[in-house]
Amino acid sequence: MKLLTEAAVLVCDHETGIVAIIPSQNLLTIDGRAVLVDNDPEGRPIAGCPNTGAMIKPCTSTLKVKQGYSEFVRIDGKAVCLDTVTGLTDGTPPGVVDYKVRHPGQDWVEQH
Repeated sequence: MKLLTEAAVLVCDHETGIVAIIPSQNLLTIDGRAVLVDNDPEGRPIAGCPNTGAMIKPCTSTLKVKQGYSEFVRIDGKAVCLDTVTGLTDGTPPGVVDYKVRHPGQDWVEQH
């Protein structure tokens, strides 16, 4: 499992909805890009979700991470984000549409 950096690409299940990445720490970087930590993927805007129509809400924000925080590696007390991060979006139907990692933003550092 690779660690996520601020160059990571996270998308909603509709594949074109891109999650904005805003790192909350800068103590640890990989190739000059901050590693993401606990709650960095949460509450972030999603742009470009094509899920639209009558009574259909596109994905516009990420909700709480369901899985993908390291149980072993921490930065300043916060768990790092792994390429297994997933969680729900605010899109319809509620409680069904996830966001996920398309690319971790780096190809070198892994947690074993």
